[in-house]
Amino acid sequence: MKIRDVMTADVVTVTPETSLHEVARLLSQHRVSGLPVIDLEGRCIGVVSEADVLVKELGHPGPRHPLEWILGDRRDADEIRRRAARTAREAMTSPAITVEPDRPVRVAADLMVGHRVNRLPVVDEGRLVGILTRADLVRAYLRLDEEIVRTIRDEILRHTMWLDPAAFRVEAEEGLVRIEGSVDRRSTARILEKLIGLVDGVSGVESRLTWRFDDLDIQPAPDGEAVPGAASLTARERPPAMHR
Repeated sequence: MKIRDVMTADVVTVTPETSLHEVARLLSQHRVSGLPVIDLEGRCIGVVSEADVLVKELGHPGPRHPLEWILGDRRDADEIRRRAARTAREAMTSPAITVEPDRPVRVAADLMVGHRVNRLPVVDEGRLVGILTRADLVRAYLRLDEEIVRTIRDEILRHTMWLDPAAFRVEAEEGLVRIEGSVDRRSTARILEKLIGLVDGVSGVESRLTWRFDDLDIQPAPDGEAVPGAASLTARERPPAMHR
């Protein structure tokens, strides 16, 4: 599943010169926790969030302690700047952590966790095309399990292995796939398990597949001997004669 499949394309944005009062109004009106800051060319140059507005509400920092004139001001320079901010440019976090629309959803999850952010502007060739939030990712993971099951049934069972999906029970929970059913050969079960493991979003496979013939016990032909064909393989499956 790609980021473009779950992102919000209709994004509320502000310009660098938007006042913080207007930023606060937009955050409240649209019930969002952050807004991308966009320049005249449509590029995302930062993000202004509820936290940035709250810092402004704290007001200007108090007077410096006399010792700070000797030991140095230990207050965070970025916090001092944001407390005095009047516009989105002065309050925003920059540069913005962004992601491309064709990247897998798991890439966005890694970025959010790694950078401790709640939203990611989605950019295509530098221009904003959407925004992705943690809530979008939660919904995406619910959809991802459904997408995994659909892919296994339609793409792997039906179109790749030529098997009837109705003969199998397939479930997915947080990327873990459970499959039950019966196939003709043990090697078919092995191939099926490996193909399922390659599906995007699958974190593991619990297989309860059964088979009617264990062809993994068949020894390979010695060097120089012809590989047995379907007829000889069928002959090997026949039970040995009970009389001499």
